[in-house]
Amino acid sequence: MQERRRCDWARTAEAIHYHDEEWGRPEHDEARLFELITLEGAQAGLSWDTILRKRGGYRRAFADFDAETVAGYGAAEIERLLADPGIVRHRGKIESTIRNARALLELHASGGSLDGLLWSFVEGRPLVNHWRTLAEIPPRSELSDRMAKELKRRGFRFLGSTTCYALMQAAGLVDDHLPHCFRRTAP
Repeated sequence: MQERRRCDWARTAEAIHYHDEEWGRPEHDEARLFELITLEGAQAGLSWDTILRKRGGYRRAFADFDAETVAGYGAAEIERLLADPGIVRHRGKIESTIRNARALLELHASGGSLDGLLWSFVEGRPLVNHWRTLAEIPPRSELSDRMAKELKRRGFRFLGSTTCYALMQAAGLVDDHLPHCFRRTAP
């Protein structure tokens, strides 16, 4: 049986599973989108493999990304999280997750959704890119620039253009699977 070919970045067991089962598939669930925002922000300066290994710790530490619960975290929870080896113990990243939960609740209170906001940048349909190699995939785009600016305007933190582009890839807003990848959806 021939081994499946996949995008070149998926090399470890965690990355292969993530690539094959999640990365690039259109995501619309609010809690999962909040999780992706958190994980992409946590990844800044670290390897994605590190974040994937800590994903269970993040789910536990942040109440499976229940925004109402996380929005209620205060100083005691921040100190507890700073001592939690199951997550990246970076005060700014932890505080931004709590702030992002509050921004998400504010978005909901205004009648909006994270799903609607994020997918509005691609008019509700994934953009299919045609990169031939991993080196061609850009770290950001004009759309991720706009997304980062809008999310910041709405109170979200630790989300620059590069993080937003990674979020767009993860949540399936853009399809950056390479031509040789079995998950590629377009010719």
